[in-house]
Amino acid sequence: MNFGQADSIRSRTVTDAPSIARSAGIDNLGQLILRAAEQWPQQTAWRFDTTAETLTFSQVEQVTRHLAGEMAAAGIRSGDHVAVLARNTLEFPAAWLALARLGAVIVPLNVSYRLTDASHVVTHARAGFILAVDEFRLLASEVGERCTAVHTVLSLNEMLGRWRSGRVANLVTDLDQVARDHTANIQYTSGTTGKPKGCVLGHDYWLAIAETMQQEFPHLAPADVMLTVQPFHYIDPQWNVVSALLAGAELVVLDRFHPSTFWQQVRAYDVTYFYCLGLMPTLLLKMPLSADDRNNRVRAIQASAIPAGLHRTLEERWGVPWYEAYGMTETGADLYVGELEHDELVGSGCLGRPRSHREAIVVNSAGQSCAPGEVGALLLRGTGLMHGYFDDSAATEAALVGGWFHTGDLASTDPAGRLYYRGRTKDMIRRSGENISAIEVEEVLGLHPAVGLTAVVPVADELRGEEVLAYIVVAEAWQGIPFQSDAASEFFQAVQAHCAAELAYFKVPRYWKLTDDLPRTVSERIAKHELAQSGSLSGAWDAAEGRWND
Repeated sequence: MNFGQADSIRSRTVTDAPSIARSAGIDNLGQLILRAAEQWPQQTAWRFDTTAETLTFSQVEQVTRHLAGEMAAAGIRSGDHVAVLARNTLEFPAAWLALARLGAVIVPLNVSYRLTDASHVVTHARAGFILAVDEFRLLASEVGERCTAVHTVLSLNEMLGRWRSGRVANLVTDLDQVARDHTANIQYTSGTTGKPKGCVLGHDYWLAIAETMQQEFPHLAPADVMLTVQPFHYIDPQWNVVSALLAGAELVVLDRFHPSTFWQQVRAYDVTYFYCLGLMPTLLLKMPLSADDRNNRVRAIQASAIPAGLHRTLEERWGVPWYEAYGMTETGADLYVGELEHDELVGSGCLGRPRSHREAIVVNSAGQSCAPGEVGALLLRGTGLMHGYFDDSAATEAALVGGWFHTGDLASTDPAGRLYYRGRTKDMIRRSGENISAIEVEEVLGLHPAVGLTAVVPVADELRGEEVLAYIVVAEAWQGIPFQSDAASEFFQAVQAHCAAELAYFKVPRYWKLTDDLPRTVSERIAKHELAQSGSLSGAWDAAEGRWND
């Protein structure tokens, strides 16, 4: 595509709304902490479920100042790259914000990493320090020995232990001095198309998200109690931290997502707002009904990729409006459905409109703006985008062209200018000249009561170019079907008939596989690249031939 033309294109989706207003006197994350401590000193800021530890906004300022002093004493300076290994406890957000106050750069490490993948990220990011909780000290030491740039491995438990016991570090005086565009994170993506890439995120990235969450939607305020469940090395808990600090809201941190107890914890902590994504809505609906389902204080739920066919069911079950939201690691908060259009758009799959600091266009292969209903590439621009991919100029130049970020997603607009997700550019299946959206097939399959989880991927075919393979995890009530059995083939025939009644014939999967589970990314999305890479037809039911493949 010739995206050079995009800079002069004004899509029908874009209105010339003013940029979101910057919060007065806040140009970096450290100044945000200071303001929160001044405005709400004794109000609860953070609550950690696993450790039962709570901190007020005043204590957030104190602990991050203490850790900044510890880090400075260990030799960490502004601009240094520091890898962090910690779970969803105080250690992670306190370390992240302490580094930000020093002007240093965090490199969050996935806690599932082992020696090879952790060493790749640390080496690529040129991290000179590793901060780790005791659980990961051995791994951190092994990574440090392998990576020549690492000269110091520090214990977060020891550093925080001194603060908890009242032994406060020598306080540094030159905190909170960096500019708004100073780098705060090198945030590595999941690497679905090769090794992970490091997104360079400035203080401006995090502040832009928080400002739109407070000023635009969902209008976070001191009365709110937010809940976060993704691991802290992922961006969602981090923007939750920053948004709560700006709004004066309480943030409850769970160790991870547990579908069976999630709503119990929502009720226990009087949660008023949370964000979820990926498979989380579907998995929550699979939980048994409870008389307490509507016994909650939640006023708004934002979610990415709400299953269109389940949207109304989600709202009816818990009595809470679910609002679609769209964003990426590279771009932050981009598109949303607000209160005024919510009721009209339930079940439509609509992504809504750009936030006030963001522009969105949908372009065809010639870089021209698409007409309503026409599917094209989704591009974004505005304030608070990543600065680029660290040490990867080729990837940066391919993704950021003329100020527009190429998302890799397909979208269309309606006559009112609202955006609709139409799949990934690499999530389309080309069968006998027909384009098939994998997400469309997955949504239809997911409506069958016997289907718990599903993923649709292409497989090579000499005659048709590609064929459609559907992986199925059966719903709980249907579990126990033996793989490659008569019962399994009858199950597939029933699901195929359901699919054929809803979709064009060429979209109906030819090949079917039962599986106990599906691989997932940290963001609770199905890791389809793993399925595609291992997409052997061995053991698959061939609906066209009516037989099992060897």
